[in-house]
Amino acid sequence: MRTALTLLFLLALGAMPGALLPQRSLNAGKVDEYIAEHGWWGRLLDDLQFYDVYASYWFSAVYVLLFVSLVGCLLPRTWEYARQMRARPVLTPRNLSRMPHHASAEVDATPEAVVAGAERRLKGWRRITREEPDGARTVSAERGYLRETGNLVFHFSLLGLLVAFALGKMLGYEGQVIVQANGGQFCNSGVFNYDSFRPGLRVDGSDLSPFCVKVDDFEATYLHNGQAESYRADLQYQSGADLDSGTWRPYRLEVNSPLRTAGDRVYLIDHGYTPVFTVTFPNGQTRTGEVQWRPVNTVTYASEGATKFDPPGVTDAEQRRRGQLAITGLLAPTAVFRGELLDSAFPAANDPAVAVDVYRGDLGTDSGRGQSIFSIDQKMVADGKLLKVARQNLRQGEQLTLDDGTVIRFDGVRDWVALQVSHDPTQTWVLLFSILVILGLGVSLSIKRRRVWVRATPLGGGRTLIEVGGLARTDQAGYGEEFDGLSRDLLLAHRADADQEDS
Repeated sequence: MRTALTLLFLLALGAMPGALLPQRSLNAGKVDEYIAEHGWWGRLLDDLQFYDVYASYWFSAVYVLLFVSLVGCLLPRTWEYARQMRARPVLTPRNLSRMPHHASAEVDATPEAVVAGAERRLKGWRRITREEPDGARTVSAERGYLRETGNLVFHFSLLGLLVAFALGKMLGYEGQVIVQANGGQFCNSGVFNYDSFRPGLRVDGSDLSPFCVKVDDFEATYLHNGQAESYRADLQYQSGADLDSGTWRPYRLEVNSPLRTAGDRVYLIDHGYTPVFTVTFPNGQTRTGEVQWRPVNTVTYASEGATKFDPPGVTDAEQRRRGQLAITGLLAPTAVFRGELLDSAFPAANDPAVAVDVYRGDLGTDSGRGQSIFSIDQKMVADGKLLKVARQNLRQGEQLTLDDGTVIRFDGVRDWVALQVSHDPTQTWVLLFSILVILGLGVSLSIKRRRVWVRATPLGGGRTLIEVGGLARTDQAGYGEEFDGLSRDLLLAHRADADQEDS
C-alpha cells in the first residue's frame, strides 16, 4: 500500500504539467506558440512529451505501475479476508483484565445459564462457545467484518474506476461541430463532418455510431445585464432504424439536457451568429453567403469572420482568382456606434450591423493549403495579390457598391449552434464504480471491527464469576459506550434466567 500511495502521488505530480502547459490534444496552435516563445526550453519539454502528458510513455508507465501495485496489494488482502471469514473466533484470552475494556461480577447462577444469556445477548455476532479444562465456559464473539468488506470494495472499485477511465480514453471520442440553426444538418458518419475531433487511442474514425441531427431553431434568453439565462435548440434526430425509414424525432436540446442516442451524447455548448450577405456581380448574377462568424466577446457576442465568394460564370482559373471577394470585419448583434467605430451593446440580435472590409483578388484557396473560414490569408495581402477595395458600416438591409459595380447587401443574421458529440462506452461502469467507491468508503468509515469475550468460571456453592473483555480491532473511539451497555446486559443476563425459572 505504501508503494501504491507513492505511485498515486507521482501520478498526481505527473498530471500537473497537463494542467499548466498547453496540450496538443486540446490546442496544437498554442503548443506551437509556446515552443516558439521559449526556444530550447520549449523544444526540450516537447522532447520529454510534456505537451502530450496523458499519452506520454512516462505517465503511462506510472499509471501501469499503479495498477500493478494496487492489484499486488489487494489480492493478498482478499485472500486473508476470505481466510478470516472462514476462521472461527479466536480463543478467549487467559487474563481478560488486561483488555482495554473489562468488567466482572460474581453472580448466583451456573456457568451454563450465564453462557445461555450471553448467547441471547450476542445474537447477530459471530460467536463460538468453548469449555476450558477448569470447568469454565467461554463465549468468543466478533463483529464488524463489513468494515474490511467496505475497504476492499472501495479499493477494488477505485481500481475499476481507473480501468474504466483508461478504456474510455482508448475507445471513446469527442468532436465539435457548428450547425446552422435554420434546418442545418449534421450526420455522425465520419470525422470529416466535424470541425474538430479528438479520437481515443483505439479509434480511427471509421466506425462511428451512425445518427443524424437537424437543427430547426435556436432561442436564447438573457438577463438585463447581458448574461445568458438559457439556451435552447429545437432539433430533430434519427438513429438506428430511423435512418432507414427516414423518420425524424423531435428533441429540445438545452445546455444541461444532452441528447442521448446511438450510444453517444450530443451537448449544446455554444452559439453565435451568421451574417447573411447577398452579392450582385456586374453581370447581374447574385450569390448569397452564409458563413458563421466567431464571437470575440463572450458577453456582447461581437463577432468576426470572413465570408468568401468566387465570381460566377468564370471558367478561366487566373481570371477567377483575380475576381474572388472576401467580406471581413466585425458583426454586432445589437449595434452601438461610437463615431464611426462599431461595437455591440447586447448579445441578442436586436439591431444587427456589420463593419466590413471588402477584399478582392486571390484568396489563396487554390494553393492546396488549409485556410481558416474565419479569416483571410494575410500572406496574400502582404504579397499584393489580395487588395482592400472598400470599408463601410452596414445596418440590416443596407448595401455598398464597389468600383466595378458589384453590390454587397447585408441581409441580417442567423443563429448557429455549436454541438459536442461525446462517445464513452464505459460511462455506465464509471457511474457504477463511483457509487461503489462512495458506498465502500462509507461502510469502512462507519463500521468498527470489535471483539468481545465472556468467561463464566464456577466458584462453588452455585456462584459463578463472570468476566467480560472487549477489544476494538482498529479504533477504540465509540466502542466504550457500546461495551458498557453490552457488559451490563451480560452481567445481568442471569437474572432474567432466574426470573424465568421462578415463574
